[in-house]
Amino acid sequence: MSIAILILATNVNRNISSLSLIFVGQASGFLCGSMIGGVLFDFVNHVLILGVSMLATIVGLYLIPFCKNTALLIVVISLFEAAVGPIDTGENVVILALWGDKGRPHMQALHFSFALGAFLAPLLAKLALGPTVSADNHTEPDFLPAALNASSEAASDPLLAAPHDMNLLWAYASIGTYILVVSLLFFALFCMKSSRQTKSTASAQQSRRAQYYKALLCLLFLFFFFYVGLQVTYTSYLFSFATTHVGMDEREAAGLNSIFWGAFAACRGLAILFAACLCPATMIVLSNVGSLASCLCLVLFDRSPLCLWIATSVYGASMATMFPSGVSWVEQYTTVSGKSAAFFLIGGTLGDMAIPAVTGILQGQFPDLPVLMYTCLDSVIFTAILFPVMCKLATLPLGHQQKGQKRVRGRKLKS
Repeated sequence: MSIAILILATNVNRNISSLSLIFVGQASGFLCGSMIGGVLFDFVNHVLILGVSMLATIVGLYLIPFCKNTALLIVVISLFEAAVGPIDTGENVVILALWGDKGRPHMQALHFSFALGAFLAPLLAKLALGPTVSADNHTEPDFLPAALNASSEAASDPLLAAPHDMNLLWAYASIGTYILVVSLLFFALFCMKSSRQTKSTASAQQSRRAQYYKALLCLLFLFFFFYVGLQVTYTSYLFSFATTHVGMDEREAAGLNSIFWGAFAACRGLAILFAACLCPATMIVLSNVGSLASCLCLVLFDRSPLCLWIATSVYGASMATMFPSGVSWVEQYTTVSGKSAAFFLIGGTLGDMAIPAVTGILQGQFPDLPVLMYTCLDSVIFTAILFPVMCKLATLPLGHQQKGQKRVRGRKLKS
């Protein structure tokens, strides 16, 4: 994301700090899109919503390179994220509607594609965009003349214009064209009316709902809040932690993020096979154990480069299966509708916003302490405690139902 923001800042002739509202716009747009998509998926054809949402993202991808105004760029990116929200919500809902609690390998495969994209996207971006201008050149003094002349040239500067670097246009256009092909496939499926199976399966599962359904969703909201926030916080501050606290050089510190996402993607790929023989609860427990072990080592040996390398790879592998396993786990006890899927996805988005911000504030107040590792350990402990509570809450209705069935059978035998 830092490379993309750097290039977009150059494209609008502004510094990076002036584009800080992009992150607020991204989160706000995604939240709105997830909420709207969650409602629509309960009433509108799933395949149609995915196709329309992809078309909306294509418009955003084609417009972003042409935005020459900061405010317009933030608006376009916010609308782009609003279109992404229903896609993230809908993909999970469609898999659960088609396969239910038997679609664990398919759920792992879906999220493996996310991890693979997160690992390959920076590498492909560097190849497509070529050598970029260093971030050191984009300081406030370098852009002061542009800021001083902004008022006199505002009337003549166009809102939309061709980018200075055509590699930027080709990078966004190629991604948009790929998504266009995928969206056409969704529209083809909709025209073939192949989504009837999704509707029939979803309607057949309407009656399956846990007794403490709302409480279970709230706990799952908190679970994903800490999981997603923890993942984003660790990868965001890992480079600065390695350089300032551990004393690693910049090239070596940059490799830490690569090994995290590499282990993350590899473990999600292996989880496609393991999901066929391991239940989601077992995979979540194994993930919690690996996360606890790696975070504890990071706290105890916070200044050891070797420990940082090993623990980061173990941590990335441990975090990989948590989200898809959590979605598959809750489907065993209650049907996940569009609204409920949007609800716990919003929890993850809020964690993405809140935990990194709090960690940054605390790190600034206590620069000599490994605040990042303390935050990770505390969050992992919370999720490790939260999951058994969720399991107990989810299985309570099943226990009551079994007791009721035994009583009915006993009465029948007596009569």
